[in-house]
Amino acid sequence: KNIDVLFPRNKLIVVTGVSGSGKSSLTIDTLFAEGQRRYAESLSAYVRQFLNRMDKPDVDYIKGLAPAIAIEQKVITRTPRSTVGSMTEIYDYLRLLYARIGRTVSPVSGREVKKDDVKDVLDAMRSLKEGSRAYILAAFKTHHNRDEREELNILIQKGFTRIYVSPFSKTQNENPVEKGQLYSIEDVLSSPDDFLAAFKYPENVFVMVDRIVVKDFDEDDEHRLGDSIGTAFYEGEGDVYVEVDGEKLLHFNNRFELDGMTFEEPSPNLFSFNNPYGACPVCEGFSMVLGIDEDLVIPDKRLSVYEGAVAPWKGEKLGRWKENFVRAARHTSFPVHKPV
Repeated sequence: KNIDVLFPRNKLIVVTGVSGSGKSSLTIDTLFAEGQRRYAESLSAYVRQFLNRMDKPDVDYIKGLAPAIAIEQKVITRTPRSTVGSMTEIYDYLRLLYARIGRTVSPVSGREVKKDDVKDVLDAMRSLKEGSRAYILAAFKTHHNRDEREELNILIQKGFTRIYVSPFSKTQNENPVEKGQLYSIEDVLSSPDDFLAAFKYPENVFVMVDRIVVKDFDEDDEHRLGDSIGTAFYEGEGDVYVEVDGEKLLHFNNRFELDGMTFEEPSPNLFSFNNPYGACPVCEGFSMVLGIDEDLVIPDKRLSVYEGAVAPWKGEKLGRWKENFVRAARHTSFPVHKPV
């Protein structure tokens, strides 16, 4: 009583003392109660009715106190799956924490695995040199049940008018399609079959979604770019390309993959040993594996089988296994009198 206490922020602090010294009064009845009370005051009256009311602690002044969480001591029936985390109920918070801040790293290259979104493409375009000409492109996808003419007609129905052959494409020299050129879809459809056939290589052809000159983008520009990038992601089935001045081709995709492998996105289930997604495939979440330890079966290898080297084969009932084994050893020439 009648003391002043200064706690450093963002540090692990342990309060110890003999029984009745005031540990709970300080941590629970004072710090937690005041932190919870201040947090509740910031909520609406409707939400506050669902919270437990706590009396204002008997203190003169508290400054710099953050919203608080208290984990109370409970007597819980232990099960084979119980851990310190599950019994203290902190395990659920840790699962959420790891799922949100966890980073997946590729075992091949050691790089972080991430999927791109509209913001990533926008940030990349903002970093380009002012005055650069950028094409927002969607990968031209073909499907096994449709030919090139059908695919191009579908693009026209969706409102697209041009396709683009990048100078970075793998088109052969004898191909009539010229690299780095925009083509009207209607012109391509009215072209001879040999010219149309040049567009059957999906990796060579892109759908022109938008063209823009890099500048200090205002809010309207960003809305337009965001819509175009979202459209490119959808039409390209997760792939977006940005070609800059015909000199470089930037590739983005919204799949959680890297180095030719597809990874599972972090989620709370991946950190739960009670869920098939997160449980160890060996112990199935029980932390124990049933098996036979040779050192426990034969603790003293100086003994022979006849002398009782096999520990489980002792006693009146289990000793019969040893007797049967010794009798059978005559037919197999097993050395029952030789130390193991």
